[in-house]
Amino acid sequence: MRLFNFRAASAALAAGLLCLVALAQNGGGGRGFDKARMDETVSACTDFFQYANGNWLKATEIPAAYPAWGSFNILAENNRKTLHDILEESAKNTKAKSGSNEQKIGDFYATCMDEPKREAEGAKPLAPYLARIDKIKDLKGVESEITYFHHAGIPALFGFGSAPDFKNSSMQIGLASQGGLSLPNKDYYTKTDEKSVKLRADFVQHVANMFQLLGDDADAAAKNAQTVMAIETRLAQSSRGPIELRDPTTQYHLMTPAELAKLTPDFSWADYFAGLGLPKDLTINVAHPEFFLAADKALVEVPVADWKTYLRWQLVHAAASALSSKFETENFSFYGKSLSGRKEQYPLWRRCTSSADENLGEALGQVYVGRAFTPESKARMQTMISNLIAAFRGHIQKADWMSDETRKAALAKLAAFGQKIGYPEKWIDYSRLTMTRDSYAANIIRASEFAQARDLAKIGKPIDKTEWGMTPPTVNAYNNSFRNEIVFPAGILQPPFFNPAADDAVNYGAIGAVIGHEITHGFDDQGAKFDLNGNVKDWWTPADLKNFESRSECVVNQFSSFEVEPGLNIQGKLVAGESIADLGGLAMAYDAFQKSLEGKPRPANIDGFTPEQRFFLGWAQVWASKYTPEFARFVTQADPHPLDRFRVNGPLSNMPQFAAAYGCKAGDPMVRPEKDRCQVW
Repeated sequence: MRLFNFRAASAALAAGLLCLVALAQNGGGGRGFDKARMDETVSACTDFFQYANGNWLKATEIPAAYPAWGSFNILAENNRKTLHDILEESAKNTKAKSGSNEQKIGDFYATCMDEPKREAEGAKPLAPYLARIDKIKDLKGVESEITYFHHAGIPALFGFGSAPDFKNSSMQIGLASQGGLSLPNKDYYTKTDEKSVKLRADFVQHVANMFQLLGDDADAAAKNAQTVMAIETRLAQSSRGPIELRDPTTQYHLMTPAELAKLTPDFSWADYFAGLGLPKDLTINVAHPEFFLAADKALVEVPVADWKTYLRWQLVHAAASALSSKFETENFSFYGKSLSGRKEQYPLWRRCTSSADENLGEALGQVYVGRAFTPESKARMQTMISNLIAAFRGHIQKADWMSDETRKAALAKLAAFGQKIGYPEKWIDYSRLTMTRDSYAANIIRASEFAQARDLAKIGKPIDKTEWGMTPPTVNAYNNSFRNEIVFPAGILQPPFFNPAADDAVNYGAIGAVIGHEITHGFDDQGAKFDLNGNVKDWWTPADLKNFESRSECVVNQFSSFEVEPGLNIQGKLVAGESIADLGGLAMAYDAFQKSLEGKPRPANIDGFTPEQRFFLGWAQVWASKYTPEFARFVTQADPHPLDRFRVNGPLSNMPQFAAAYGCKAGDPMVRPEKDRCQVW
């Protein structure tokens, strides 16, 4: 967690940016599928995930510093080592041209790695903010400080930033959303099971420990921690849960200045906008009006002294990873150990490398792509994307549950898909961002203010479609529904996902299914609510929509039956979009692979495996992974992506193509009865 890590407009991003994997779980290698990973004592028709990865699972231990370990993590760490080399070289080059990207990333990394200076600074970088909080006398002062926090990117009370207009996605508008919580979502404050109660107790102790590091005595720190918990619990009770946040149609409420004043009579939006350097008379989207009604009431009912305590917590919570080791260690103790099951902190170089990617990602990314991405890789990806889009077009054309009217709209949306591969055509201009070797915290503060100012400056302007939502080294991919585009950073276009040395069967099962996954996101239970221009718009006939929802419900019910641990199942409604995308992506990739074989000699078997068998091994082995129990629970409760075992076995159990490839029979665990089989696309 970096200092002042402020993801404004979270609801809009949750609705519009649909990724392959959770961003918290980034991180394969190898030449095609790896037979040594397999456990052939397990039948492919019983548990394909175990069959494809069993020996790897037996031999692999999760490194102590990680909450999970698998193909994504391994590749992400390889990419991070490349970034580390770049940063080390830049930090040593003290003669880099002032103001150049090399100077900025070098100075940023050097200050992050300067442990003696960070230890000497301690909490001093927070002193100006703490002094401001101490001077607050009334509600107006609380509101003014919230505005000041937001200007710096500190996410106190609620979220605000730029986002596409849901009904006119060519324009950026302001979006206000629920926020102000320090635990992952509202369920962490409200669930009454034993583990949830224990985690909340650990959280309160963590908050108290942080207050003690700020100088409070033990009794005051404990009291202040209870105050923070009470305020955040109150906010959580008025917040929407992760499943509710998946529906963009319920998160669009344009409000004029007069309507905003009526919604929150005790919070001045005009003063708030002015404090952010925005026009006072903005019309914005209030994604969650019920939250702001409750927050406005809380502002009046909660004593000013308690709000000051809450603001002190929000400040130190946001800043912890940029301060001295005491703060970093305490922050890790809860968010790393208690919440994720990690046993050790990441080494400093890794933390600093990740921070550079977060804060100066496109400056660093420009050097990265020069070392790690080739024009040949981009050309091969373009060919595969074209083949996958053609396969999806064929599925739409053949869908017998869809009327011609809806089919025409679906085909038009598919034809309008934008594609981004590797890296941006236009890079972020960092010329207004100053980086020095004086202080890491100061560099972080300037980077956060720069990012926040850059975001707020978009309000009222046309969308810049050249922008990316991920940095080039990221091991991930996404579909941006607001722009109707699919995006594949250079970071994922490497083995085991995309391997020039592997045969087409494996590549189609790996990166081909990833491409198909992102295409299908445009037509999953969220993406289907956006039209070809990226607007939230119903383009379905009522009968077709009912058919689509019935097919989607099949996926929801399947995944809801998967047990993570006794008493904890996958939340089918939470993972529906990702699971529909996995199922559709595999079906498209398989068809595209078969199409690619037309007119060619049939590929030979390799290590005794047919091309079709290798296709499914390509998919299963990219999802090889192990989780700590704590992180598995976290993913299940908060993440729209299912655990990887279920991402393999779930969709494949619906595919007759898989059963045919491995000779599976009716009644085998990996073969669903036809009446229970799901097929959306």
